[in-house]
Amino acid sequence: MTTFEIKQTDNSVEIVPSNPQPTGSRHAGRLWFIALTAAVVVIAVLAFGILSRVKAAAHLRTVTAQMAVPDVSVVQPKPAAPAQEIILPGNIQPLISSPVYARTDGYLKKWYFDIGAHVKAGQLLATIQAPEVDEQLAQARSTLATAEANLKLAEITKTRYEAMFQKHAVSQQDRDNADGTYSANKAIVDADNANVRHYEALVSFERVYAPVDGVITARNTDIGDLINAGSSSTPKADLFHIAQTGTLRVYVNVPEEYSRGVKPGETGADIVLSEFPDQRFPGKVIRTAEAINGITRTLLTEIDLPNRENTLLTGSYAEVHLHVPSATPTFLIPVNTLIFRSQNLQVGVVRNGKIELTELTPGHDLGSQIEVVAGLKADDQVVVNPPDSLVSGQQVNIVKATLPGDVQ
Repeated sequence: MTTFEIKQTDNSVEIVPSNPQPTGSRHAGRLWFIALTAAVVVIAVLAFGILSRVKAAAHLRTVTAQMAVPDVSVVQPKPAAPAQEIILPGNIQPLISSPVYARTDGYLKKWYFDIGAHVKAGQLLATIQAPEVDEQLAQARSTLATAEANLKLAEITKTRYEAMFQKHAVSQQDRDNADGTYSANKAIVDADNANVRHYEALVSFERVYAPVDGVITARNTDIGDLINAGSSSTPKADLFHIAQTGTLRVYVNVPEEYSRGVKPGETGADIVLSEFPDQRFPGKVIRTAEAINGITRTLLTEIDLPNRENTLLTGSYAEVHLHVPSATPTFLIPVNTLIFRSQNLQVGVVRNGKIELTELTPGHDLGSQIEVVAGLKADDQVVVNPPDSLVSGQQVNIVKATLPGDVQ
C-alpha cells in the first residue's frame, strides 16, 4: 500500500509517497486504465449504433404500416327529388279534327271560307249544285201527291161502304175490300213520304255547314269541281278540314318504367317548343291507354293543353316535360364511384374504417350522376375513384370528405 508524507521547503509544500512504487508498476496501471477506457468507448459506440438501428427499424415499420393503408375520398349519397322530370317527344294535335264531306253528288257552286278562317258551328261553308237531286225531289213529291189522292178516295170509299154495311146494303166482303184498299193506299203514302224526306235531306246536303267551331286548315275543292258523295267507285275526298284549336291534345309515349307514376288528372306537364325557347306551356295528363304497347313498351298518354289565344299551331313537334313522382326513395351518386367487375354493379362503402363492397340496383343514368334504387343508405360514405385493388375488409383512411352530390 502506498503511503504519503508531507515535505516542506522554503517556498512550497509537497506531498510525496513515503514508499514509492517501481516504475514498471506505474506503467502497467496506465495501460490497464487506457484499455478499460477504450472498452467503455467501444461499448458505448456499439450501444448507440444498435439503439439507432432499432429506432430506425421501428420508424420504418410504422411508416410502412401507414403507407399500407390507402387514403380514399368519399361522398355521401344525395337524396333524389321526390318527383323527377322526364323529357319526351310529343305531337300537338287539335282537340277535334273534323273532315267535312259532301253527302250529295253535284258540282261545287260556291265556297265561302278559305284556309285559316275561324268559323262557328252551323256556318255555311259551301253550296253544291245538284239538279238531278232537285228533279228527284220534285218527282217524289208528285208521287206522294198521287198516293195521297188515292188514299183520300180509298178513305171515302171505306166510309161509304161502312155506312152501307150497317144498312145491310153491301156484303161483308165488299166492306173488307174497301178497308184493305184504304190500308194499302195509306202504306203507299207513308212510303212516298219517306222518299220525299230522303230527297229533301239530299237537297239540304247541297248546303255544306261547319260541324264545330274551329279553324279551316284545308280546302280541297273549288268552284266547278265534281263532287262525289261516295256513291260511285271513286273514293270521296273531304271538301274542308276543320280543327278545333281552343284546346290542344299532345300525345306522348311514356316508357314502361315511368308508367305507374303517370296519373290522369294529377300528373302535370310542361310543353316546350323550339319557336318559344324561353317559355313553357302548362298542361295536364287527361287520360292514358291503360295498356303497355307490346312493341314499343310504352304507355300512350294524352295531355290537354289550353290554347285560348291560338298561340300554338297544330301538328307542331314539342318536348313534353313530365313531372313523374318517384315510386320509392332513391339516391344520386357520382358515376366515378362505380366499380365494374364480373359481379353486379358495386361501390365501395367505408364502414368502421374498412371497405365493404356493396351491390347496387341502378336507376336512371343522368350523365355525371346515376340514380340508385337500392343498395345504399343516406349516411353511407361512398369511395370516389376506387382503385382496382379495392377489396372488402381493407383498412382505409378518409382524407377528404366532399359535400353530398359533389362531382369529383
